[in-house]
Amino acid sequence: MLMDNVRWNKRAYLCTTKSITTMNKRKIMLSLVMLPTAIMAQTLEECQQAAERNYPLIKQYGLIEKTTQLTVANIQKGWLPQVSASAQATYQSDVMSWPDQMKTMMTGMGTDMKGLTKDQYRVGIDVNQTLFDGGVISSQKAIARQQGKVQEAQTEVQLYNVRKRVNEMYFSLLMLDEQIVLNHDMQELLAGNERKLQAMVKSGTAAESDWQSVKAERLKVMQQATSLESQKRMLTMMLSTFCGIETNIIQKPLVKAENGELMSENHRPELRALDAQIGLLNAQEKALNAALMPKLGVFAQGYYGYPGLNMFEDMMSHKWSLNGIIGARLTWNIGALYTRKNDKAKLQLQRDLTESNREVFLFNNRMEQLQQSEEISRYKQLMNDDAEIIYLRAAVRKAAESKLSHGIIDVNDLLREINQENAARVQQSIHEIEMLKEIYDNKITTNN
Repeated sequence: MLMDNVRWNKRAYLCTTKSITTMNKRKIMLSLVMLPTAIMAQTLEECQQAAERNYPLIKQYGLIEKTTQLTVANIQKGWLPQVSASAQATYQSDVMSWPDQMKTMMTGMGTDMKGLTKDQYRVGIDVNQTLFDGGVISSQKAIARQQGKVQEAQTEVQLYNVRKRVNEMYFSLLMLDEQIVLNHDMQELLAGNERKLQAMVKSGTAAESDWQSVKAERLKVMQQATSLESQKRMLTMMLSTFCGIETNIIQKPLVKAENGELMSENHRPELRALDAQIGLLNAQEKALNAALMPKLGVFAQGYYGYPGLNMFEDMMSHKWSLNGIIGARLTWNIGALYTRKNDKAKLQLQRDLTESNREVFLFNNRMEQLQQSEEISRYKQLMNDDAEIIYLRAAVRKAAESKLSHGIIDVNDLLREINQENAARVQQSIHEIEMLKEIYDNKITTNN
């Protein structure tokens, strides 16, 4: 009954080392050191599955299933004998009586003809057993089951949106991880230049203010690291709470850019919800046909009271008696014909409305896919230039370090080149994470 895409078996994923095309030696060593720990990192798929299991809405699946089972069981009881008990007391303005001539004759023969009393009493039980209902009970059960499917499909649509929220937090965490690594690299770079300038100050080849400027810049970068770590802790706590598992370590999705191309097939739960709605309308149409069929059943009536079925005996004696009737009954109510045409027209209009909603959803979904595909292509083009930009910025920064040591430029020029190189590396990380996010958003858009 649960949606197809919610898989309950957690799969273990082995973490691989990061790409080393644009990383310096420090970043490579950091990745290798963290490798044993990262093996236990949560993947995006694991976080999504955990969030779906942890989200309170998941409980509605069991409630819907139980409700459907109870409803179908109650409808099935329509085949059981229907028993009703009744009691009545009446007073009539007139009752059946003997003709005066017969009453005079019977009195002359010594027989007292009392006649029926105007107050009458009855306590009885009626039993009706359906033998053939024309498919009414079967159609009611089909409608109840289909209504359950519609509710489950609607719940699945709401639950599917959980994936989008997980994506936002997950990729934001990945972005923070990348920025923290780059921040650490920036600190190391500034610390190296700080040591060089400190030595130059001692040798008298650099002013102390130059050393102080680099140190101040390094302290500012350390402050940024503190802010990034705080943001990461907050976002990690939010993701862990949302998923119901510890997400201290997450794993970058290993996806090729080609997988981000526009998907042709669409398996979104909204389409299954629309299919379930169409199924409900079909079941309701079958119920219209069942309403026109004749009904056959047997019945039994028994009561204790006065008067009974033997009217002549009751005219002579005012005693309560036991009475019973058994029989068969065939009924055919053709009143459903009066509204059948309009009822079928209403169902067809609802089908048309549902199909229109399907077309609107597919159109909007297609537009979303086109936008995501274009974004993926844009990030791929940007990333093609990122590596070269970083290479050039690194070369300029190294040249600036050499020029500073020879007194050609001042320390502010060096800091500017260092910041520009770091900005290029940050930009590369942003492009990479954003492209990955677009790829996985596209998977959510099509549910592939």
